[in-house]
Amino acid sequence: MGFHDERVLVKPPDGGWGWMVLLSCFIITGFSYAFPKAISVYFKELMKDFQVGYSDTAWISSIMLAMLYGTGPVSSILVNKFGCRPVMLIGGLLASAGMVLASFTTNILELYLTAGVVTGLGLALNFQPSLIMLGSYFDKRRPLANGLAAAGSPVFLSALSPLGQVLQDRFGWRGGFLIMGGLLLNCCTCGAIMRPLESRRRVLASGTSRDPRELREMLPMKEGRTAEEERVGKNKVKKQKKKLLDFSVFRDRAFVIYTVTKFITVLGLFVPTILLVNYAKDMGVPDREAAFLLSIIGFIDIFARPTCGVIAGLKWVRPKVSYFFSIALLFNGLTDVCSAKASSYMGLVVFCVFFGVSYGMVGALQFEVLMGIVGSQKFSSALGLVLLIEAFAVLIGPPSAGRLVDAFKNYELIFYMAGSELIAAAVFLCVASFCCISRDQRTADPPPGVGSDGEAAYPLGDSSNPCPANSDAQMMDEGEVLQEEEMRLNLDHKVERESF
Repeated sequence: MGFHDERVLVKPPDGGWGWMVLLSCFIITGFSYAFPKAISVYFKELMKDFQVGYSDTAWISSIMLAMLYGTGPVSSILVNKFGCRPVMLIGGLLASAGMVLASFTTNILELYLTAGVVTGLGLALNFQPSLIMLGSYFDKRRPLANGLAAAGSPVFLSALSPLGQVLQDRFGWRGGFLIMGGLLLNCCTCGAIMRPLESRRRVLASGTSRDPRELREMLPMKEGRTAEEERVGKNKVKKQKKKLLDFSVFRDRAFVIYTVTKFITVLGLFVPTILLVNYAKDMGVPDREAAFLLSIIGFIDIFARPTCGVIAGLKWVRPKVSYFFSIALLFNGLTDVCSAKASSYMGLVVFCVFFGVSYGMVGALQFEVLMGIVGSQKFSSALGLVLLIEAFAVLIGPPSAGRLVDAFKNYELIFYMAGSELIAAAVFLCVASFCCISRDQRTADPPPGVGSDGEAAYPLGDSSNPCPANSDAQMMDEGEVLQEEEMRLNLDHKVERESF
């Protein structure tokens, strides 16, 4: 007669309630990415009211984005400690409160604190947990899910920009901020939908007609738990405390390459969308037509992201998704460079069409590549650390572009600068990926698809690769699994002895 108790991990359902999680992630992504860009329609009025330059008002969007990225590790720690749902509920309240308070500010510094810091922190506490939940609910359909969730950004951008212009015309910028603060309360609703997938315990017995739950009750109890469970529970608590933020991801070369690529990318990625409306206004384009340019980008982006997600999920594309990502970065950079000479409204419209396609490709692939590199177990920590590093790029890119506009009154230079940064990121990712693969292939007689140091001879982000790149971190995880298996066997033997 034998008996053992084992923990069964819940596999990603790839559907079911996951579609509701996907819808929530769609909304959160829309608010998180579109909000800092959409409030740029208020910049002209803010410049008049507070008597400041464009670079000063551009800091509002930059601080908001910096908080969205820079508080990534804080969000990771809170999620690992308290779970996604409570963190998102608090984040929704903070995001709303920040915009409401911003409507009562009397100087630009107060706007930095309220709309920038408070709202940015609230969006950060929603954005990262929503992606973590999406990764836990989808596996085989993950590229498609990422593409659909990423489509929230263009949908909300195409809606929030004209809405912001209408609210400004009707209620002024203060009334617009107040109403947008109310809209952000929808983040709390999305947080409530995020039902966690929990592992279940099942008890297996053989050679006995007794109910296994009765056998469990024979064990010596300690405050309603077996002594063995008490010991196992304490060990698990200690492990959770150690894993609030997992820095072992930096041992993976693929993760380091991805992080450097994202830093270079973010230097120029958001600059065109933040400056576009004011660029058009300076050309003499009416306010509503200028705001409509962002809607064009958003409309094209809506279709580009899901389409790119479907393509990334194809069997012959998914193993090479990092190269696909580098193509997207190159396309975006070339679009910026080629559109630097735009001197008419129609020229800006053409730019918006191509920029919408390339921007959508980047948005759909960026987190799919990261999930493929680190896996779902380390995704929370990896995402937080990547966002923190990107925060420095956000604080450098748009403000520097604003300073250049104030100094030279020339937007052409800004588009050249942003485009060159995207092209540099694409070249670095492609070359670094190829060099890592070539290095692994030159090692002595590795098994097919695997380098001698345990790294996969595949491009970055190959989630279908049976041998993940992070060999050191994987060995640590395997050690922990062995410890848990040993404790489980001890429990099995104790129960078996008592059952006799």
